[in-house]
This record gives sequence, C-alpha cells and structure tokens, in this order.
Amino acid sequence: MAWNEATNEWIRIHDIIQFSNTYYGTTYAENSRETFRKQALHRFRTAALVEDNGKATNSPNYRYRITEETLQMLRVYQSPQWLGSLDRFLAYHDKLVDIYASKKKMEMMPVKINGAEFSFSPGKHNELQKAIIEEFASRFAPNSECLYVGDTIEKDLVKNVDKLKELGFEITLHDKMPDVVSYREDKNWIYFVESVTSVGPMDPKRIIEITDMTTGVTAGKIFVTAFLDFKTYKKFSEELAWETEVWIADMPEHMIHLNGDKFLGPR
Repeated sequence: MAWNEATNEWIRIHDIIQFSNTYYGTTYAENSRETFRKQALHRFRTAALVEDNGKATNSPNYRYRITEETLQMLRVYQSPQWLGSLDRFLAYHDKLVDIYASKKKMEMMPVKINGAEFSFSPGKHNELQKAIIEEFASRFAPNSECLYVGDTIEKDLVKNVDKLKELGFEITLHDKMPDVVSYREDKNWIYFVESVTSVGPMDPKRIIEITDMTTGVTAGKIFVTAFLDFKTYKKFSEELAWETEVWIADMPEHMIHLNGDKFLGPR
C-alpha cells in the first residue's frame, strides 16, 4: 500500500509476526511474542508511537495500534509535506508522551492492599482481584494480610517473601502461585484464592499443585475460587473440587461451600 493509505487498525503481536514473515522474509516464531512486546512495542508505547487497548496483556483481546498523531505523520511520508509533518511531530512529542502516559494512568484501578495504595492495570481479571481484596477479605477473611498478589502486567505486585517463608513456603514463586494469598493470624488460616474470568478454577489438579507447593505450611488451608458473576460460576461449576469454597463478586455477602457435611445442620 502507499503511505497515504496507512491505517491504524487494532492488531495483535501475532499479526505483526505474520506480516513480517510474509512481507519481509523473516522467520519469527510464535514464541517470540514476549520479545516483541518487551523489546519493541513497550518502548514504542512509552514514546507515544503506539498505544494499546487497555486489556490485560494475557487476554486474547489485547491489541496495539499506532497513535493518531503517528498515523497523520506517516501518511505524508515521501511527500513534500513530510519534513514539515516530522518537525511538527517532534515539536509536540514530549507533550504527546505526557498525554498518553496520563491516559494510561487514568485507566489504572486504585486498590488498597494492607493499608497501602496500589494500582491494578485495567481488565476483568484485575477487576475481580480488586473485589477479592476489598470485598471478599473484609467479609470472610477479616484482619487478614495479603501476602501475594500479581498484576497482569506487574506479576509480583505484592510479595511478602519473609512472611511466606516463615509460614513454610518454599519460595520459588512461579506461575503455579494462586492469584491471591492471604493470611489470618488470629485463626492461623491461609486463603488461596483464584480469580477466574476465563481459566483456572480450584479443580482437583490445582489443589494438588498448591498442596505440593506448600508441604511445609502447617497453617489451615482454605481454597477459594472467585468469579465476577453467577454466569461464569455456572460455566466452571462441574470442574470445581470438593472441600473448596466459591465466592461471587455479584453476590458478595454469600459463599458456596463445596465441602459435604462440614456445614450441614439447622440454621
């Protein structure tokens, strides 16, 4: 296409790799995505040359596009207007960086963890994690301390390694960590909470993984799967393990107990 026909459609890193391999004779593999993200697109975004759509980076709907200002500049490349357009872009570049950084900052979700202020990047997964910390914990894990929570961008947003080691964790915090880990000292209980919007409920395999990872932990272990709504819960209901709990953000005052006769009896 001619430069004056350029567009800024939302595209995936997969699309960029496919385009490069098709038109530039490269042989990038699909597992190059993280390299593209960190070494190229992240820097382009910081420089206000591209923007993302605000979805979680692990979402299949995460997309990039060049900014409107970059698009207008590129459309006159190799034309008599090019140098003037480039000069204008450079003159406003610092301001553009501030504008796009502010836009990104406004999209962040504030969350209070252990009394301190943090920010989650936007997306349903983090929206649910915020509800777990602010709504679930206050009702069903009062006075608990959040020892671990990740963000879809900053993987270890909170990680109290010293306390986790003290409780018996072998600290090799990796992808098998639950989304949220909290400790209630007065009961000596640890809450392992999975934030489920598309994958990863507390199924039997997940219980075994966490149990194997915490063989040195003597505190009582509580396994919780959290959902944003009842519709998502129904989708995963047949996968959930017995002896676990379910919390639904849409109905924050209630829990579903999948543990037989432990709570059986008149109310």
